[in-house]
Amino acid sequence: MEHVTDPILHRFDGHIAGVGTTSGTRLVVGCWDHSPLGTFADVMLERHDGHRILLAPDEQVATFVAATYSFDEVRVGPVVVEPGVTWRVRTDDLDLSFDAGRRHPVSWALRAVPRPLRDRERWARAVDPIASRLMQGVRTHGSAGNGRTEWYAARDVRRLLRVEARWEGADLGGLAPVRPAVRFGFGSSPATPTLTRVRSFVRVP
Repeated sequence: MEHVTDPILHRFDGHIAGVGTTSGTRLVVGCWDHSPLGTFADVMLERHDGHRILLAPDEQVATFVAATYSFDEVRVGPVVVEPGVTWRVRTDDLDLSFDAGRRHPVSWALRAVPRPLRDRERWARAVDPIASRLMQGVRTHGSAGNGRTEWYAARDVRRLLRVEARWEGADLGGLAPVRPAVRFGFGSSPATPTLTRVRSFVRVP
């Protein structure tokens, strides 16, 4: 008789920033305060030509994230994030800073949802079609890579006001919408550049 193991649920607490630039390069920065992989940050970058790159701080993070999302290239090296009113993100190839502004109007609705309800998968599935209409490009529940299921419980959303970014020494230009949509996988980033306080759940079969 074949033994079937129960799925494992991983929880990540932190922030996700979705950034577009006038050069056409789009970035998604994850800064995780609590996770099964410890405290870490990673960057998903899609160049204007569609080439998708993961910047991960170590092999363990690279393996987990690459099994959940889709990339053409993975680079492992230091990913340093300095949060604040101005956030700064540094890797061997990237120097990025952005300013977080006022709360997005959707934040007030998010803050009204009781935390136990907000974290439930059923709630994330139920509000997914509403979220996608309120913020273009947003998903709250869906299928990730390798049979994984993922859902998000956002708590706060702030618009980004400014960005400065250099990739491999080249200036990426000013702030722009995250368009075309990035193609890393489920729920990668809204079209509006934002910084979101979020809890992410990944169920691994």
